[in-house]
Amino acid sequence: MIFEHEIPKGSRLYFGKTAKLKRELENKISDILYENNFEEIVSPNFSYSQHQSITDEKKLINFSDVENNQVSLRADSTLDVVRIITKRLGRTTAHKKWFYVQPVFSYPSKEDYQIGCEWIDHDDIGDILNLIANILININVKPILQLSNINIPKLVSKELDIDIELFKNGEIAQLFDLDISWLNSLIRVKSIEDLKDVVPLVPSSIKTHLEKLLNTALKVDYDNLVIAPLYHGSLKYYDDVYFRVIQNNFVICKGGKYSADGISSLGFALYTDSLLKILED
Repeated sequence: MIFEHEIPKGSRLYFGKTAKLKRELENKISDILYENNFEEIVSPNFSYSQHQSITDEKKLINFSDVENNQVSLRADSTLDVVRIITKRLGRTTAHKKWFYVQPVFSYPSKEDYQIGCEWIDHDDIGDILNLIANILININVKPILQLSNINIPKLVSKELDIDIELFKNGEIAQLFDLDISWLNSLIRVKSIEDLKDVVPLVPSSIKTHLEKLLNTALKVDYDNLVIAPLYHGSLKYYDDVYFRVIQNNFVICKGGKYSADGISSLGFALYTDSLLKILED
């Protein structure tokens, strides 16, 4: 039996101290983004293009509009924000730096609040990484910043003719079982020094992307940096260097470089609920 006061599993309720902390956190991060010349946008909850963002389309909450076109509740903000700015609002604004404070939704009834930003037509990911570092310092947390390049696991998979699912599922033991010297060294990379050591060892097809990862890492002014060259994330649109921020098994943030309709851009999303758990602890 479901009572009228019940809320669906996965939905969010904030009250009292937690609601106050949530508002203060959103305001503090918004102020930092305003100081860095970002402007705010609130995008629609409904979208026609969410299948282009999410790897597992079963997580989308779908229905139809009045003309029987498929509509989804917003499961990710990035591509919709970029297209709204560049196509729908392109004649009214030339601004390239935008942020949003809004939830995303996934099947069956899960909602997650995010504080995200998109830097349109900009490709120096060091700038966005140092912005993230600045935010983390200002909210008094120091989690792990994990830096990766999506092209590296793809190229290793192609070079060795192995299933990309091994990387998507983090099957490190099976990769070690291949007993390939340079791959074993690549798996063990954690630091900038490790990365420098492994670059000369890998096949030429992979070297360029490792060097790009190294050059990015050298730009980041943040102490708790970890390099994970073989990590493969779940979002479809990241196409180069990208990152996660992690603490106490909570993913606090994801971001990276992507292209939308031929425009190279950068972005990230901070996960409000994970941050609140860490700050409350």
